[in-house]
Amino acid sequence: MTTPVLICDDSSVARKQMALTLPSDWDIEISFAKNGEEALAAIKEGLGDILFLDLNMPVMDGYQTLEEIKRLDLPTMVIVVSGDIQPEAHKRVKDLGAVEFIKKPTSQQALIQLLEKFGLYRSSNEATLSNAPRELPSIKKGEIGTIEYRDCIQEISNVAMGQAADLLARLLNVFVKLPIPRVNILEASELQMALSLTEQNNTYSAVCQGFIGSGISGEALLIFSDSSFSDIAQLLKYKGEIDRTVELELLMEVASILVGACTNGIAQQLDTTFSQGHPVVLGQHVKVSELIKANAKRWKKTMAIEITYEIENYNISCDLLLLFTEDSLENLHKRLSYLMD
Repeated sequence: MTTPVLICDDSSVARKQMALTLPSDWDIEISFAKNGEEALAAIKEGLGDILFLDLNMPVMDGYQTLEEIKRLDLPTMVIVVSGDIQPEAHKRVKDLGAVEFIKKPTSQQALIQLLEKFGLYRSSNEATLSNAPRELPSIKKGEIGTIEYRDCIQEISNVAMGQAADLLARLLNVFVKLPIPRVNILEASELQMALSLTEQNNTYSAVCQGFIGSGISGEALLIFSDSSFSDIAQLLKYKGEIDRTVELELLMEVASILVGACTNGIAQQLDTTFSQGHPVVLGQHVKVSELIKANAKRWKKTMAIEITYEIENYNISCDLLLLFTEDSLENLHKRLSYLMD
C-alpha cells in the first residue's frame, strides 16, 4: 500500500535533498509544503501520514505546526528534520509529539535506520544505498520549485547557524532563538539598509575576523548590542564591575564561538576548510551606521549573510554577518553546484 509522505520546508534545496534521501524502493507518494499552514492543509487532505518537518519557516514554524497537529489531533507521524540541533530543541519537539529528530543535512543511511526502527520501511535489496543517481519518487502535490543560488547559500547558512547556536546553548545552558538567514548581494553603501538592526538609538560593539580557503574569502562580523553585556556576563558567571575591558573579553568569547562554528559549518558543506585571521575590534559603544561607514571601503560589493541570534528569557541579541568578497562568488557557485543539480 502506497504511503502518503509530506515534506515541509521553506527551502527548495532542503525539499529536494529530503526527497532524494528517501529510499528509492519505498512505496510512497510525496507532497510538499513550504510552511506549517500548507502542511496542516495537506494532512487534512490525507497527504501526510508521515510528515518530515523543518523548524525555521515563515508564516507558521515547526513548533507552531506541532502545536496545531496536537491540538487538532491530526493523523500524522512527525519526524523533525532541522539544522537547529540544540538539546532544548530536541526536547521541545518530542514534548509536542514528534516521534524523532534528525539533523540536517540528513544521510540516507541514518534515515533508513530511523524508518526501520519505527517499522515504516524495510530494505528490499542492497541497491538502496548505492551511489547511483536517484530519481524523485512520485509527487502528489506541491513542488520542489526552482533552485537558485541564493537558496543554496541560505540552506548551508541555516545548517551552520544551528551548529553555532548549539555550541552557545550548551556553554550558557540556554535556548537560542534562530531566524531564517538573510542573504543579499549588495554594495557596501547598501549594507546598513539591509541589516535588521533598525534601532538607531541603540549602540553596539563589533569584532571582525577574516577567513579564506579554496579561492573563497571574506570577513565575519559579530555586532553585539551593548544592552546585552550585563546578561551575558551573568550567564558566563562573571562577577565584578563590567567595564570596557570586560565587555571586550565577553565580546571576544561570544565571537569565538559563533564565528568559528558558523564559518567551519559552511566550509564543511563546501568540502573545504577556512583559515581564520586574528579577530579585530571594529568599535565599542557606537551606532551601526558608524560601524558600517568606518569600514565600508574594505568591503565594496559583497554577498552578505545575516543571522540574528537571540537568547530566550534574556536581553541578549547579536548579529552575525558573513561578508564574502565579490571575487569569491564564482568559486562559491562552483562548490554549491551539487545542491543545484
